[in-house]
Amino acid sequence: MSENIAADQLRLFIERIERLEEEKKGMADDIRDVYLEAKSQGFDAKTMRSVIRLRKMEKDARDEMDALLETYRNALGLN
Repeated sequence: MSENIAADQLRLFIERIERLEEEKKGMADDIRDVYLEAKSQGFDAKTMRSVIRLRKMEKDARDEMDALLETYRNALGLN
């Protein structure tokens, strides 16, 4: 009996994961479409991705990254 319960639970978990994976794929397709729309309006998708990544970061982490980047750019004469 417990084997049937475990098998049923496992099947339910697998089915939930499969549904979520399908939703995730749909969302990824939607995001791709937005980037394509933005590109058709003259925006650079790579730069937009960078901005989105920066907006996800905590301010302190972003400030630290900016300081390191500035230090490295100065060291390489890129400023």
